[in-house]
Amino acid sequence: MADVPIMTAAAEKPIEHGGDLEALGHRYPQAPRPWIDLSTGINPVPYPIGILPAEGWSRLPSRAAEEALLAAAARRYRVGSGATIVAAPGTQALIQLLPRLQPRSRVAILGRTYAEHALCWRREGHEVSVVADLAATEGADVVVLVNPDNPTGRLVPADALRAVKAALLVVDEAFVDFLPAQASLAGALPGNAVILRSFGKTYGLAGVRLGFAIAAPTLVQRLRGALGPWAVSGPALEIGRQALADDAWLDAAGRRLSTHSERLDTLLKAAGCRVLGGTILFRLAEHGEASRVADALARHGIHVRRFADRPTLLRFGLPANDEGFARLASALQDL
Repeated sequence: MADVPIMTAAAEKPIEHGGDLEALGHRYPQAPRPWIDLSTGINPVPYPIGILPAEGWSRLPSRAAEEALLAAAARRYRVGSGATIVAAPGTQALIQLLPRLQPRSRVAILGRTYAEHALCWRREGHEVSVVADLAATEGADVVVLVNPDNPTGRLVPADALRAVKAALLVVDEAFVDFLPAQASLAGALPGNAVILRSFGKTYGLAGVRLGFAIAAPTLVQRLRGALGPWAVSGPALEIGRQALADDAWLDAAGRRLSTHSERLDTLLKAAGCRVLGGTILFRLAEHGEASRVADALARHGIHVRRFADRPTLLRFGLPANDEGFARLASALQDL
């Protein structure tokens, strides 16, 4: 495994995430409202939530409701057995939990990628290296990657992942839902793998806080025990069950997002950006004056994701509708 300088927990710095419109509003008080938040990779058109049963709010979540959610998730993710899937209050909770369940290990993270993975493994005392390709993970006890990657969109073929010999392979499939089924490892799970699946990004309901881990039954039981009882709220159980069973909505969402991501690419290229990649939910772009671009967009009430360590890069989520695209196009033209 290639040697990379290892950061200790003492060197940790807070990770900047998208979506903090309140803080942005203080920095740009004259920006027009409402803000258009393109800083996250979340579906901008959420799954429609109907009227939920009143007991979902007033009673502790039932085992029957959890089992119904897990059955819907197992079907959606093509998981053969409910014993291999566990629900959590968002995949971030699982990202933080997994390093606590493993002995001190050499961890190789395929970068660049979602920075919380490295932070959480380092925080628990593991030896973490960020490597540039899968071959460089050889010799690691734990291999971690996001597939497709955030923010680059890099997709490692499933067959290559099945060849990884590490004791634990963590594959964060937060953005895989709109890709062909064979892009995911969940349907034919390697014995050393744990797959993380996000609900909120695909269904545009990040505030519901719902995610899943798919793994061998032994690890699933350890995760379930560490999460404790009632880890997922009653409303989240019901919303997740309904949405994961709605094939028609997911198909329509995929068609709309595909069209909108192509539309976004056209706008970005016309504004002098080079589109480097991304997924159907976000695009990664390069511009020689990316900071100026982000600042100008913010003054138009549009928030995009900057990267402090790569100042020429910007990540753009998708506008929700024609009005959002029109505001983005106007702001980019003003550059």
